[in-house]
Amino acid sequence: MEWTVDILGPDFQSCGLNATGPDGVVRHATLIRHRAAPEEPTAVDAPTGPKRYGAVLFLHGWSDYFFNTELARFWAGQGYDFYALDMHNHGRSLQSDNPGGYVADLADYDAEINQAVEAIRDDRSSAPPGCLALMGHSTGGLVAALWASRHPGKIQYLILDSPWLEMHGSSLVRRAAHAMVTPLAKLRPETVLRLPERGFYFRTISSTAEGEWALDEKYRPPLAFPVRAGWLNAVFAGHSQVARGLELDIPVLVLTSSASANGMVWQESMRSSDAVLDVSVIALRAMALGRTVTLERIDGGLHDVFLSAPAVRKDAYARLARWIRGFMHSSLPGDRQEGDT
Repeated sequence: MEWTVDILGPDFQSCGLNATGPDGVVRHATLIRHRAAPEEPTAVDAPTGPKRYGAVLFLHGWSDYFFNTELARFWAGQGYDFYALDMHNHGRSLQSDNPGGYVADLADYDAEINQAVEAIRDDRSSAPPGCLALMGHSTGGLVAALWASRHPGKIQYLILDSPWLEMHGSSLVRRAAHAMVTPLAKLRPETVLRLPERGFYFRTISSTAEGEWALDEKYRPPLAFPVRAGWLNAVFAGHSQVARGLELDIPVLVLTSSASANGMVWQESMRSSDAVLDVSVIALRAMALGRTVTLERIDGGLHDVFLSAPAVRKDAYARLARWIRGFMHSSLPGDRQEGDT
């Protein structure tokens, strides 16, 4: 592992991973880690002292990359070593000869996630073992849930931020769309589909528009990458797996906005709601993930609740911190509070 200073600054390092899938294809991904400066303040409600509880690995959404330094510092303040993975054909892992954002099967991400997990264990070899949590946003949340179902025992906790678990409307909509796109996906998987382009969500988060986050438009284009038949078919297949039930036996936290604002024209409500997914459908489908699922609905939340307005994401972080204390910390020997049973 050769770590170099990352684009996010000296508190972040990154290294490249080349992972070979079961199909024999070598795919390039990038692992990012956060190493806090000694003087860095801890988060509100963070455990005091140098104790480390484990690590968390974050998976970004489609047509996205890791850039949320605030999220990394939150986890560090809670006592966890933070890592993120820019998956192949995304962000730092983009290669000029490959279509941005493309994957023909969501299981193609498994090899690089597996390698990232092993790299984290090696990187933390001198630290107490602790637990490993997997966190995913949007399509990354779908990828994370499916990976966890295929690799039982590899992680102990799953945190999903507005995971794309189902299409808008209902499973009937998804089945109909899946039936239409499957033949094209088999014959010409990289065909670009002519779908309406919307930049409303980007407008609410990018500092070049009306948001507060500095985004590299090479890694996170305003209108996202072109939608290709094979990629959409892979997402539909993932939705079908979730609908059948994943039977995860680990605690799962799902965070979403409390409202959606979908449409082909700009609405002011998009500044304080999910302008990408149908949160009611996502909340319902989340119950199919496993036996222990906590759902948190964030008033005023954007599609990525941790990119929302400061007061809103403060609420989201407080709810996440409460879940961490209730599930992740209380399950560790010696970390139960007096009076716990």
